[in-house]
Parts: sequence; C-alpha cells; structure tokens
Amino acid sequence: MEGDSICVKPPDGERQRIPAGRLESIVLFGNITVSSPFLAFCMEHGISVTFLSVYGRFLAGVHGKTHGNVLLRLAQYKATQDEATRSLVSHTIIAGKAANMREMLLRTSREHTDEMASTILRTATNEIASIARCMNAKMPVDVLRGYEGLMSRAYFSVFNYMIKANPEDFHFKSREKRPSPDYTNALLSFMYTLLSHDTRDALDSVGLDPQIGFLHTPRSGRASLALDIIEELRGPLCDRFVLSQINLRAITKDDFTGEPGEVRLKDKSRKKLLTAWQKRKTEEITHPFLNEKVPIGLIPHIQSRLLTMYLRGDLNAYIPFWWR
Repeated sequence: MEGDSICVKPPDGERQRIPAGRLESIVLFGNITVSSPFLAFCMEHGISVTFLSVYGRFLAGVHGKTHGNVLLRLAQYKATQDEATRSLVSHTIIAGKAANMREMLLRTSREHTDEMASTILRTATNEIASIARCMNAKMPVDVLRGYEGLMSRAYFSVFNYMIKANPEDFHFKSREKRPSPDYTNALLSFMYTLLSHDTRDALDSVGLDPQIGFLHTPRSGRASLALDIIEELRGPLCDRFVLSQINLRAITKDDFTGEPGEVRLKDKSRKKLLTAWQKRKTEEITHPFLNEKVPIGLIPHIQSRLLTMYLRGDLNAYIPFWWR
C-alpha cells in the first residue's frame, strides 16, 4: 500500500500501482496471505475482499460497514418470512431463468450449421417452455425448486450441442460442481463464483442482506439472496461467456491442470479469463426493463436495485432480467 493506492507485483510481471478509488472488490485465489493493515485499508475504502480456494470454492469474505438502512432490511426479513411473498418472488426468478435458458438455446439453434444439433436444441427449448407453463406463483417454494431442477436438467442435457470448437476436449455430459470433472464444468463453476461475488457486493451496496434469500434456504456462510439473483443471470452472462471463450478457442485444454475428474484452471489462465471477463463487463446491453443501454457489469446492481424498489413498495413486483 502506498498512500491511497494498492501495489501489486505479479511473479512474472511489472509492479503496478492501483488507486483504491478504482477498486470495488479483490478476489484472492489459493493459499494467499494478507496482513491486517491491508484488510483495514480495504475496509476503510469500501473494497470487499473474497478468499477462494484454487478450485474457486468460496472460503470467506471480508466486508466493511453495512450500507443502507435498517427499515429496508426489516422489510426484506418480513418478505422472506411470508410464504406467499417467497413463492411470488421465487416464481418470478425461475420464470426469468427459464426465459433466458430458452433464449440461449434458440439463438444457438438458429446459428448452428448442424441441422441435427439445431433440432435437438429447439426440442429442449420446447421442453423447458412446457415445464414453465406448469408453474404458478402460488406454488410452495419447494415445488417451484422441483420445476427449476427439471428445466435446468433439460437445458444442460443439450449444453454440449452449443460447444462447437474442440468438442472432444470440452465434451459436456452433465452439470457437476466441485470438484469439476471436466474443463467445461470447471469454467462454469469459476464464472458462477465470480458472478455470485459481484452480486453479493451489489446487494450489500443497496442495503440488502445477501444472506437471506427467497428461493435458496438461508444457511450459515451462504449468500442465499445472491444465489437467488444469479439464477436468472447465469445463462446470458456466464454461460454465454464460457461458450464464447471455448468456441473462439480463447481457452483450450492447455489452460487446465489436475487429474481427470478433478481439474482446475492454471494460474495464468485464470488471469487471462479474468481479463476477458472484465472487458466483457464494460460492454453495453439494453436492459429489458429500463429500455436503455447499460454496462453488463452493472446488471447485478440494477437487479439489486429493482428488488429494493419492490421491497419498499415502489414496484408492484420484482422484475427479473429477461435477455432479449
């Protein structure tokens, strides 16, 4: 640390000086030690620090003072304790996720040069739509979770048909978490972790408690509300990014290490992926509700703000992010 800046010197690179005002968060991978003065500096400047294992598993997070006011959090706690409200918000989130999964499959099917693959993707799209029509906002949350699971299974059962480059190296059989059994699962888990981290910070910045969610049951050490919000964002933000990195051959099998059944990104590859992700977050997209262009990196903040407006009574319902 120097003044109001953080100094970073990679083992194989030049020393860099980054002003604290340009940082919102720091993510540390693997066995990295930081000092108490460093953490205090970050907290003073509103920079959250997240510790992840080499596999990308969340270990701990350090945050500064809580933002917002107590009345908003009381409204959040009241809403998450009301079964009808929990079902309503959970249904909205799952409906948004279903719409985005269908959009992912439809776009790829239209662009695919393989007619058989295109047909398979369209069939899965229809299956997801059929399951989504069976849901309603008055169903218990446990039942809605079941429908969400069925739609996710249909989506990931055809995910492999969206992989066009190096199909043998990145063959995808099913969605599995940690340890990641293959390269594609490792990429998805890594990106979901980053998105969860960004969303947790966004929720905290608007004054909501990231630990207390609607769809995901509260559990010690788990940011349940952040997991709620990223459900609708996984497809258009993470899955699309992962597929582009694979299909453009920006990421290859040489970017991974570990034994079969337990693979992870190499350190240099994580840096390369993070750089591409940060660049992607600066690109603009038209937000479907605001109907104006916004940087992709702001979407978690916008969705957090929309949830805040709903809890305060400024909106009649929470508006999910529906990719168009």
